[in-house]
Order: sequence, then structure tokens, then C-alpha cells
Amino acid sequence: MNNEINLFLLVLHASLPVQLVMVLLLVASVASWFIIFRKKKVLDRTADEAESFEEKFWSGIDLGQLYREVSTREVSGLEAVFEAGFRDFTRLRNKRGVDARTQLEGAQRGMRAQLAREVDQLETNLEFLASVGSISPYVGLFGTVWGIMISFQGLANVKEATIATVAPGISEALIATAMGLFAAIPAVWAYNRFATKVERLNVRYEAFAEEFSSILQRQSHIDE
Repeated sequence: MNNEINLFLLVLHASLPVQLVMVLLLVASVASWFIIFRKKKVLDRTADEAESFEEKFWSGIDLGQLYREVSTREVSGLEAVFEAGFRDFTRLRNKRGVDARTQLEGAQRGMRAQLAREVDQLETNLEFLASVGSISPYVGLFGTVWGIMISFQGLANVKEATIATVAPGISEALIATAMGLFAAIPAVWAYNRFATKVERLNVRYEAFAEEFSSILQRQSHIDE
């Protein structure tokens, strides 16, 4: 309890620049944890939805029926890639004079565009985690350097310098470094983990788009 009170007093009595650094790091840490929990939920849900959709897609269901199911509601992820590709394929197939190659290329363009939008959505806020992870230690170090500088300036008014004289100032300065690491470490860990998950989903989307393109290519030749 005394340690908690002493820690609070050190923060309370710190110089204004050091306090501002601590507040900034605290805000960055809270924002990071909010993004971490939210992003984990989104990525887990996206992976589960992709797994469920692929099971349905490869179950032998009629593609037209599947398209009608997904087109009646707002979709995302793999369903959105499928919906975009089949929509453009159907639209071009219903036009006169459009050959099979043009139909397939249109579907592929639609899938690539939608895939890019889906991956971009998954990457939202990852740059913030990367920034917090890379900048926070330096912000904390700035607070430490400033606090130590103030402590040594205070020695000019003291005839005899002792550890007890400079210890409080150095302690409050080191708290800034600790807070910088506290904010940076979870952000770096989460960024690396989420970036890997997004990359895996991107590979999964691209693989599906290639496989779906092969199916549409066969379908376009059958219809000719």
C-alpha cells in the first residue's frame, strides 16, 4: 500500500513535461488495448465466417442459389469476394456479344477489387498499434531524460548532494520509461500477431478467388 502511495506521489509531484508524457502514454496504452480486443474479435469472426462459407461453397450447392442467398444481405470477407465475382460474371454473361474470356476477366477484376477492400478493412488501426509500439519507448525516454535533467538542475541549490536528494527525481523520471514500455510491448505483440492473421486471410481470399475463377471459366465454356 505504501509503495502504491509513494508511486502516486511521485507521479503527482513530477514536473509538468513528465506528467504530460505520462498522460500521453496512458492514453496510448488504453487506446491500444481497446483496439487489441476489438481487432481480435473482428479477425476471429472473419476467420470463422470464411470457414463456414467455404464449407457451404464446396458442399455442391448451386452457385446461383448461393449468390441469391448472399446478395439479399450485407456481406463481408469471403462472401463479399464471391458476391462481387459472381455478380460481374452474371452481368457480363447476360450481355450480347460478350465472349467467355471477357466474362472471366470481369469477374476476376471484381474479385480483386473487393478483395483489396476487405483486406484494407482488416488492416484498419494496425498502423496505430505499430506507431504506439515504435514511438512509446522514445516518448518515455524523453520523459526520463527531462526528469533527470530537472533533478540535476536542482542539485545546484544543494550544498551536499546525496542519493536521498536525487532519488525522488530520478524515480519519477524512470516511471516514464516504464510506462513507455508498458504501452509499447502489448502494441508490438498485437501488431505482429494481427498482421500475420490478416496475411493468412489475404492468402485464403486469393486462393479462393483463383479456384472460383477456374469454376467460372468452366461455366462460361459450358454456356457457349
